[in-house]
Amino acid sequence: MAATPAPNLVNLEAVSKGFGTRTLLDGVTLGIGRGERIGVVGRNGDGKSTLLRLLAREETPDSGRITHNRDLRLGFLGQVDSLDPELTVAHAVLGDVETYTWAADPKAREVMEELLGGVDHDALVGTLSGGERRRASLAKLLMTEVDLLILDEPTNHLDIEAVNWLAQHVVDRASALIVVTHDRWFLDAVCNETWEVQGGKVNSYDGGYASYVLAKAERSRNAAVVEGKRQNLVKKELAWLRRGAPARTAKPKFRIEAANALIADEPAPRDKLALAQLATSRLGKDVFDAEDVSLKFGDRVMLNHVTFRLGPADRIGLLGPNGAGKTTFLKVLTGLLPPDSGKVKQGKTVKIANLSQTLEDLDGSVTVLAHITDIRRVAALAAGVGEMNSSQLLERFGFTGDKLTTRINDLSGGERRRLQLLRILLDEPNVLILDEPTNDLDVETLTVLEDFLDNWPGVVVVVTHDRYFLERVSDMVYTILGDGNVRHLPRGVDQYLEELQSGTPVRRVDSPSVATKPKPSAPSAAAPVVDAAEARAAKKELNRIERQLSKLTFNEAKLHDQLAANASNYERLAELDTDLRKLAEERATLETAWLEAAERAE
Repeated sequence: MAATPAPNLVNLEAVSKGFGTRTLLDGVTLGIGRGERIGVVGRNGDGKSTLLRLLAREETPDSGRITHNRDLRLGFLGQVDSLDPELTVAHAVLGDVETYTWAADPKAREVMEELLGGVDHDALVGTLSGGERRRASLAKLLMTEVDLLILDEPTNHLDIEAVNWLAQHVVDRASALIVVTHDRWFLDAVCNETWEVQGGKVNSYDGGYASYVLAKAERSRNAAVVEGKRQNLVKKELAWLRRGAPARTAKPKFRIEAANALIADEPAPRDKLALAQLATSRLGKDVFDAEDVSLKFGDRVMLNHVTFRLGPADRIGLLGPNGAGKTTFLKVLTGLLPPDSGKVKQGKTVKIANLSQTLEDLDGSVTVLAHITDIRRVAALAAGVGEMNSSQLLERFGFTGDKLTTRINDLSGGERRRLQLLRILLDEPNVLILDEPTNDLDVETLTVLEDFLDNWPGVVVVVTHDRYFLERVSDMVYTILGDGNVRHLPRGVDQYLEELQSGTPVRRVDSPSVATKPKPSAPSAAAPVVDAAEARAAKKELNRIERQLSKLTFNEAKLHDQLAANASNYERLAELDTDLRKLAEERATLETAWLEAAERAE
């Protein structure tokens, strides 16, 4: 006799919910089972947060029924925290638990260190910044044991290291998860199912973000739905995912043959040569040149004899912990802050636009269309697209139908952010500095922005904690860790995280674009001396691990071939997915061992 399947933790039956005349959810039926990890995507304002609040009993439906499993333990992180401003951070997060008690618990200690390591635990909650309060709310939730975690934008105000830690933390938990986030890397790393909220309906897709993009493109193709621009965006996104870093290609892919057919004739996301030629004609040969630049704030060295060159058509991502000096470096480079020593040269034709983290004050009584038309009726923003009038520009950035005549005061935060970006681009800059551009932008708008930048013949500098956006938009990655140096990372975010986790500072890499003036150093009497025999043993260990990694790569390739051969056998696909996850865990263990052996062999 077959076992009875376990009941869902939460069920929605024919649920509808609206506000005013707008229906956000229309007759939605779905459920969340034990162990499921679900990512929710969709445009801003389409009902993602409303769906989460319904699941968490924070809202009641207009019609339909929501049922919860008996004795369900539920944890909810909303967009607004409920922490008492009069409590200390430690008390708000941990309650009456004594310091020595939680400090002796490895899990509690890890949560506090990762999310609140830079926050004074004795400070009052009311004195914290918005980002610190957000992290405190998340820490409080993660301290509890629940059956279902419901998280609304948990990665906001987290840097790349913290997002990486949070992904591993929620995967290791036994609880089910449903999460709304615009961080597509997080969706891919964590989720085994994706829900898309659109037009009052919720469509379900197997897998994380990469699988969602593939399945959405295939559904459109099989149904012969030709949506011009949107289909091209999905195909280009898919092509980039397929060409991307090994970390993404290791994800389970369904219907591989269909994907290959879909993108067979798709060009590269960016024609770098053509863009470089256009950029050179607009910018000349020089953009920014910094030579032997140093800067101090009091006793702190912000820049230490840094030499850096940014040329036409360069697209760079800038990584580093909060407060490490990324913004200071950009201010020096763009002439807003003079260095203490050294020279900074800026090209004569450079025209800079800066998308900052703060929203501008706009005349809220004006409609969206009138506001943009007053700035510029026609603009040429990207290579190969010609001129676009104000209505076409607004449509490209998601303002269609009644949104064109909506007053600015009635726009959501994400829509105002989108409008701010369009205002900046209308000025036709040739250097674009994006400081946390993904804040408040939904996934679809981010895809539109990425597609726009693919054809934009200018310099792009991105400062962001959104790993997916950074890897998608930039061609080179640099880091500033607060030691006054600017370093090139050939392997990008992966190298940044590996070396931070191993406790090894990110090494300086000589390159034509960035260098740091060498400083004489005396040998330290306390420096450890590596025994020659130990070094030889470490090198043997390195060789052994590399052979194991090579064999593991071969086995992963075989599994991917089997995935393609069993594209319609879902039971077999689930087995192969489990095998791939085991190999991924084995790879992580081997890579850690390799790093440790490499340090001993030096």
